[in-house]
Amino acid sequence: MKKAILALSLAAGLGVTLGSCSDYLDSDYIFDERMSLEDVFSNSDYTNRWLAHGYAFLASNYLQDICSKKNVPFNFADDMYYGDGGYADWKYGRYSENGLNNSSQYILQDAYKGIRQVSILLQNIDGNEDLTAEERADMKGQAHFLRAFFYWELIKVYGPMPIVTEGDGVIDYTQDYDAIARPRDTYDECVEYIVNELEQAAPLLPLTRSAQEIARPTRGAALALRARVLLYAASPLYNGGAPAEVQSAMVDREGNQLLSSTYDERKWARAAAAARDVMDMGQYQLNVSIVSPENREVVPPDDPDGTFAENPWPDGWQNIDPCSSYRGIFNGSVSAMNNTELIFTRGRNQGSEGVNIMVIHQLPRSEGGGYNCHGITQKQCDAYYMNDGSDCPGMNSMYAGQEGYTDAMRYNTDPRPTEITTEAESADYPELGVNRAGVSKQYVQREPRFYASVAFNGCTWELLNANTGDYKGENSNIQVYYYRDKPDGYKTSTYWLQTGIGIKKYVHPNDISDTENKAYDTSRCMEKMPPDIRYAEILLIYAEALNELQGTYEIPSWDGSKTHTVGRDVNELKKGIQPIRIRAGLPDYSADIYGDPEKFRVKLKRERQIELFAEGHRYFDLRRWCDAPTEEPLPVYGCNVYCTSTMPAEFHTPIEITALPSIFTTKMWFWPISHNEMKRNKELTQNPGWTDPE
Repeated sequence: MKKAILALSLAAGLGVTLGSCSDYLDSDYIFDERMSLEDVFSNSDYTNRWLAHGYAFLASNYLQDICSKKNVPFNFADDMYYGDGGYADWKYGRYSENGLNNSSQYILQDAYKGIRQVSILLQNIDGNEDLTAEERADMKGQAHFLRAFFYWELIKVYGPMPIVTEGDGVIDYTQDYDAIARPRDTYDECVEYIVNELEQAAPLLPLTRSAQEIARPTRGAALALRARVLLYAASPLYNGGAPAEVQSAMVDREGNQLLSSTYDERKWARAAAAARDVMDMGQYQLNVSIVSPENREVVPPDDPDGTFAENPWPDGWQNIDPCSSYRGIFNGSVSAMNNTELIFTRGRNQGSEGVNIMVIHQLPRSEGGGYNCHGITQKQCDAYYMNDGSDCPGMNSMYAGQEGYTDAMRYNTDPRPTEITTEAESADYPELGVNRAGVSKQYVQREPRFYASVAFNGCTWELLNANTGDYKGENSNIQVYYYRDKPDGYKTSTYWLQTGIGIKKYVHPNDISDTENKAYDTSRCMEKMPPDIRYAEILLIYAEALNELQGTYEIPSWDGSKTHTVGRDVNELKKGIQPIRIRAGLPDYSADIYGDPEKFRVKLKRERQIELFAEGHRYFDLRRWCDAPTEEPLPVYGCNVYCTSTMPAEFHTPIEITALPSIFTTKMWFWPISHNEMKRNKELTQNPGWTDPE
């Protein structure tokens, strides 16, 4: 049986390490030695288990989008950091073609293993009479989706990669290496293949799933991923705007360019139409918490014309709590089945470095039993608006006048507040929660997403799952400070927040680790199913793509049932951006923002930075926009963590954090291809700035 299956497997030269048969065939442990493919795909149970193993590759630590650190670079942009190892190596570019922890090899390997797994199913499932026609169709739809998803993970990290089309995606590796070597396809060819896979998947997939199948894709998931892929394809890096040194180096062995050197505006139109396909389904809406106005955690302001303040959702925020509406998407308080915004989640396919481990890194050490080392930069902290939609005083003032920060929309030079809140002022700052005194006024009256995401100095950690009153001495609703003389402040021998600003996103009020033994267990952290794709992203895709259009285009829908007319229309831009702003409790953009594509682009990028923070987007957004050479090398700023609680003004005055270096070089546009893989596939070419095997 092993030989029969191995003969159908993906080429070792396309990312699968040759070892023993049992090591190589990951699904073999499921099946008896005497089984054949015919046995596997004539039995409904075995076929289901084969497909389930395809999903197991989504749990690879090397293919995570929302996760802890160590194996993937995606958390290391200009917005956040981990302070307990690896950060300097990522940000200094001190990683080889074999990466840290062999990441460059295993990202590629695990993706191609997943592709092989589902490709074998697609080759064999039609003959399975133990399944109904509906079951076969659904499983084929899932396999097409997974194959597209794995290829997407590859091109997102490495850029254009080989697409296996022979034998429905399965190569006979028993041929010699020269026969099975495959060159890289162009990026546009990769995109068209992935889009075609998703268009094949969509009609086969149901509109909804049961709770037991929540981590399996629906039609909406296929169409949403299609919109994301097309958005990237329209972006400057892949649409004629790549820097010359990247464009010239990204070639195959025949010298053919793998990235397009010409701009095609129609790509933006396709992305906008793809987002519209999802919007027109009527299946999704932003998650909101409906409450009476007096019960809101963070009270939105009266916007200038009263449009949002005086109307109920979806036309305004009059009857919603923006803070809990946003926070509940991520921390487990809204179940995946009840989350109207959720389009696709991996569920518990998160690997050992999944979101719960990330939360452990975010919890304070002294009271929460966490590592207290996953923090945000001053740049990210400054990105959040004030609750009236204005910029926070001093926003990005440390970069004013530098490249990329000459536009006044990018910075604010007003002095930052230096005062600290007092008990007497508590009633003025309900957004601070239970504990309102002793907080820098830089952190008051900010937009609701700020309080759902940022663990600022003096913020309240609920820790409601604490064993209060017993020998452990755990407490709830604790105010945590990051001053040098406080338990969670600077320490020479333990971890601390190097910018003095932490992260609360994904943390449920109940979450707490083992404070007595410092075991950093997740037993008292809520089980979370973070979104891989959510409706807010689709709305932002729609707005971004429309904004880039100068002409009007007729684009067929995904199934050809209708035609979308797309162009830069202000009313259509509002359909993308206004729901995001309303749910966030923020006033609408002014007319001059809507009327100017360049101004709207600045606002759109900032909206993605805030709305999609810590969801695996920022790293890739900076690259696809070609903003990375400007944004990534800027010095990282944060609070002065060497100050004690007697120096609050000095603590909250941003300084450069020299322990968090930041550079950007040619090799950091794309992840390197492992030398081992290049030796197996002689047709592969290396990414710009990296070396070929000796």
